[in-house]
Amino acid sequence: MKKIMLKIPLGLAVALACADVSAGGFALNEQSVSGMGSGFAGRSSSAEDASTVFGNPAGMSRLKTEQVSVGAATLFAKSDIKQTRSTFGGKEDGDMVPTTTVPMGYYVKPIDDHWAFGVGFYVPFGLITDYGSGFAGRYYANKSEVTTLTFQPTVSYAFNDRVSIGFGPTINRISGEISGMVPNPLSPGRNDGKLKSAGDDTALGFNAGILVQATDQTRLGLTYHSKVSYHLDAKTKVSDGIFSLLGVSGRSYDASMDVDTPESVDFSVTHQFNNDWTLYVGSTWTRWSRFKDLTIENSGLPPLLSGQLGTISEEQNWHDTWAHAIGAAYQLNNQWVLRAGFSVDQSPTNNTNRGPRIPTGDRKVISFGAGWTPAENVTVDVAYSYLWEESVQISEASATRGSYSAKYKNSASGLGTSISYRF
Repeated sequence: MKKIMLKIPLGLAVALACADVSAGGFALNEQSVSGMGSGFAGRSSSAEDASTVFGNPAGMSRLKTEQVSVGAATLFAKSDIKQTRSTFGGKEDGDMVPTTTVPMGYYVKPIDDHWAFGVGFYVPFGLITDYGSGFAGRYYANKSEVTTLTFQPTVSYAFNDRVSIGFGPTINRISGEISGMVPNPLSPGRNDGKLKSAGDDTALGFNAGILVQATDQTRLGLTYHSKVSYHLDAKTKVSDGIFSLLGVSGRSYDASMDVDTPESVDFSVTHQFNNDWTLYVGSTWTRWSRFKDLTIENSGLPPLLSGQLGTISEEQNWHDTWAHAIGAAYQLNNQWVLRAGFSVDQSPTNNTNRGPRIPTGDRKVISFGAGWTPAENVTVDVAYSYLWEESVQISEASATRGSYSAKYKNSASGLGTSISYRF
């Protein structure tokens, strides 16, 4: 029962922690459609519209008129699962990631020649995987769903025409649901039990940045996204199968855990060759090495379980990651700008601890986009990205849950659109 009860609340925390990995997992990197078109290569130095509230708060100083930007990106993900081996059999279930739409919205208002104010609403990360109860690895992963909504009020200050800074606290709301199947020891592979856990939390962080116009053609940007510390209160409900035999089916138990999502630093350069061509390059470092293990505290358990499940830890041993991107924009005419970009990202996971809930590897992304300005105060941006990951091997084994192994290769497409209105 120790391993059975551990997996659900602990799995929820793992999902919360890794969903923020822009270099791994089922990451949400779509906080700007204009940036998406160039592969987010100039995220901290471009400052092309109000989405700079997220990309670099200092970029608000470049926006000389009041403006609002709203948009959404729809993600279509797929996993190719092969070479599956499972003690208790089951389906491979490669289409376990449903289509997801990610909203975003920003507002910026210049106050005077130095100060600007802005607000942003966006989804920095999320995770949805749903294998179904007949999945071959159902005792290690069934369904995981995590959503984070962030609200960010922001100010920027321009010292002069060359240097500006910006800062914004972030208010982050996380909610998650996760479930898993539990084998019946009297009839393995049949009449499974089920655990379902749900929890949420609100935590504070901040974004800060500096923007430097180094030359008339070259602009440098540096953005710091702070770590966010969550204390997750969860409820775990057990039902069916083995839990019916133990007489606890339908009961809920309390669980809590502390999870820190790591800080990241984004640096990029925007260079305008002429009136037509602009080049973007950028790199992002994320401090995942702080995520060594995850500890869960259980309470309210019956005497039969409390001795074994009071405090439990599980090693993760993640490592720091780098993401690099290059992109370009071509001003076709006064109405149209065309964009393209390419990026490479590392995964923070390792081969020993990687599981089916987050079966990700290093990835590559190619992006295309366009901006259309039909009127002086209106711009419509569209973008498309295609992501593919290296193949990774999953291998799990447990005396109570049997063994599960498979080879995963993930891919995804993203389609985004936004509209910006300048007052």
